[in-house]
Amino acid sequence: MIALDWPDGSRWELAHLCLDLNGTLALDGALLPGVGQALRQLGAKLAVHLLTAGTHGGLDRVERELGVRAVPIGQGPEKRAFVERLGPMGVVAVGNGRNDAAMLGSARLGIAVLGPEGLASAAVQAADVVVPDILTGLALLDHPLRLIATLRP
Repeated sequence: MIALDWPDGSRWELAHLCLDLNGTLALDGALLPGVGQALRQLGAKLAVHLLTAGTHGGLDRVERELGVRAVPIGQGPEKRAFVERLGPMGVVAVGNGRNDAAMLGSARLGIAVLGPEGLASAAVQAADVVVPDILTGLALLDHPLRLIATLRP
């Protein structure tokens, strides 16, 4: 779990990390450099969930590299429903696509990632934070004071 103690006295307790795969963690079905290591480190703090339509294939390889089973979900409402089943107040969601917007908006913390595939404007509008790449976004979770500095009321 990652706990964030806000200056106003409130506390966020984040237990789940829901991630879009293609365009967020991977390009053309292959993991971006450094993603595997970063997620293995975060896996000690958060339950990691890969939500993907599997557009580019290669899921078996990605699952082996990350040690995480992918959940075959492609539509925005399905991704949001997955987050809601986990309990959205304990979820960090990360994505880049239009189909990630509902998930980003329903999670306690939504992080939109600009990557080589681009970033949908709907994802930007639904997110709490926009980052230039996935490793920067994942690093926010290792350094929660960065989130507090960005999102403080």
